[in-house]
Amino acid sequence: MTGYVMFRKDRLGRRGGGVILYIKESIQAYEIKLEKEAECEEAVWCNIVTGNSTLTVGLVYRSPNISMEENEKIHNAIKEVSKRDCIIMGDFNHGHIQWTSLQSTGREDQEFLNLVQDSFLSQHVLEATRGENVLDIVLSSQNECVDNVKICEPLGCSDHNQIHFIIKVKGERNRKIRYRKHFHKGRYKDMRKYLAKIDWNNTLKNKTATECWNILKSEIDCVVDKFVPLKKTGETVKEETLIEGSHEKNQVQANDVEDIDIPEVKKIIAFIKKHLIKLQLKLEIQREAMNKK
Repeated sequence: MTGYVMFRKDRLGRRGGGVILYIKESIQAYEIKLEKEAECEEAVWCNIVTGNSTLTVGLVYRSPNISMEENEKIHNAIKEVSKRDCIIMGDFNHGHIQWTSLQSTGREDQEFLNLVQDSFLSQHVLEATRGENVLDIVLSSQNECVDNVKICEPLGCSDHNQIHFIIKVKGERNRKIRYRKHFHKGRYKDMRKYLAKIDWNNTLKNKTATECWNILKSEIDCVVDKFVPLKKTGETVKEETLIEGSHEKNQVQANDVEDIDIPEVKKIIAFIKKHLIKLQLKLEIQREAMNKK
């Protein structure tokens, strides 16, 4: 599907079957693997970046003829994922659970209901999805993050109704990566050596103030491009990275100050200021002479 990223888990040993989860390209998402004892045959799990945290989204199919071993893996997966912010959806084939009254008949259905309650999960589908049974369900770790659940007509040849619902989270969209100058990483010692080699007397000789400024600006742009690296912007940065970066920033600033040759820098600045003042006075005299004419 155009505009979506596909995550899939095919059924092993047979043609057809399995689960597919589509997530919009504009949403940051990546597939995750659970512990070995929670690796289900027909389930796929993804993390969606939501601001400074993640939401784990899982799609599960539980066969009505499931083995005890595979059923245990599904239970282990729910136990593992329910410890974080999560939404788990799929066809679980537990048709004898009354979700409005939280009652059930049958051992497997009661075990699953106990698992959901013990994991502090909310179940949001309360209407039948196939015949008179609620087989397809949506579980969430936070009741308020799932809203506007609607049971719709089956899609294509399926005998299961569609479930439409809204997930309310603060999403972090993929942003175009741009670059800007990382001045805290600049090689200022090399920059000063480069500028010191320029013969400013001859370079600025017989030039107007505007020409001097353009020459100076051009040289500054040149050394900045040469000695100041680029860094990426537009990416999501974790809080830990920001904290680590702030410490690194302070360290770089301290090293820069320690390496600066203050007298030499002041000498260069004074020379440039003096030359610009002379050029400004010369320009004013020329303007006055032109006005008298």
